[in-house]
Amino acid sequence: QVQLMESGGGSVQTGGSLRLSCAVSADAFSNYCFGWFRRTSGSEREGVAAIESDGTTAYADSMKGRVTISKDNVASTLYLQMTNLKPGDTATYYCGADADCDAEVVADYPLFTWRGQGTQVTVSS
Repeated sequence: QVQLMESGGGSVQTGGSLRLSCAVSADAFSNYCFGWFRRTSGSEREGVAAIESDGTTAYADSMKGRVTISKDNVASTLYLQMTNLKPGDTATYYCGADADCDAEVVADYPLFTWRGQGTQVTVSS
């Protein structure tokens, strides 16, 4: 069983930055694949980024060039650094985990076995 809890969301102005964190409770954190995706009200989930167990990363076009995904295997925490935020980035952001994945695939199609409850990001103009 894997449990994930996001934090770090909030309200920022256009051009601002935020760093999201995802605290993970799991045996052998370093063996999992993780990712971030987002959802606006009434919309399907949209992939943002993913990272494989060996650190290989991939980014969806949605925020490519403005986000960096990383993880700390000691702290069992996943991160998403977001910069140059735009009003269109307003959404609930979720972290997800799976036993194995291809980061290039899940970055675009974020169908993770486990996910957190989400953290709200609001970007105002």
